[in-house]
Amino acid sequence: MTTMTTRTVEYPADGLTMIGHLALPTGVDRRPAVLLGPEGMGLSDVERRRADALAELGYVALAFDLHGGRYLGDPEEMLARCLPLLADPDRMRRIGHAALDVLRTEPRTDPERIATVGYGTGGAIGLELGRDGVNLHAIGTVNATTTGRPGEAARIRCPVWAGVGSEDPIMSPAQRTAFTAEMQAAGVDWRLTVYGGALHGFHHPPVDHPTVPGVGYHPRHAQRAWRDVVDLLAECLPVTEDPGV
Repeated sequence: MTTMTTRTVEYPADGLTMIGHLALPTGVDRRPAVLLGPEGMGLSDVERRRADALAELGYVALAFDLHGGRYLGDPEEMLARCLPLLADPDRMRRIGHAALDVLRTEPRTDPERIATVGYGTGGAIGLELGRDGVNLHAIGTVNATTTGRPGEAARIRCPVWAGVGSEDPIMSPAQRTAFTAEMQAAGVDWRLTVYGGALHGFHHPPVDHPTVPGVGYHPRHAQRAWRDVVDLLAECLPVTEDPGV
């Protein structure tokens, strides 16, 4: 593991000024990079810590923003913003591309070696980038077995891994079946991990505000899901040290 530094980055998207969290590994060489998407509530310290952990593993990591620097702890406000967003693939892609542009233009980023990892709404945005034909090395999602417009999954050019709780009422068995059918029909290299007994948001530590029904933390599966994310990146986007640095 390596030390790292962090800074906030501002960029326009969705008519807002987004405030992302950029984590950089030590050194000056270019590194593989990960675009990290948050749950529908928005960017929080949970995602910032995950970006930091990825930087400690040697990745450039950008945890991107959904709500213009706001965290939506009110479930009704969150749903009022996220449900229309999830129903609009082009809007999701614009938000994703805006963050991706920031990550690509970071001097430490190798722009030809980028993956996305996202949770909930952030995971759906990562999938839409894939359906838009973006050159990615991997797409990892948790709580985001979302389907896209017919035929567009054929544009995905990298492995896709999805993790979901078996008891998640939002990403239901029917939704999981539709997602896997879409991936299979498109010829995508896909994997689905179902975490037994877990609810929606099982990866996210408890919060001090109300949540939508069906959300619950499962610490053991949260650790397993993080290991699965790290394993996906190690397989598809390995970090190679530059001996000249």
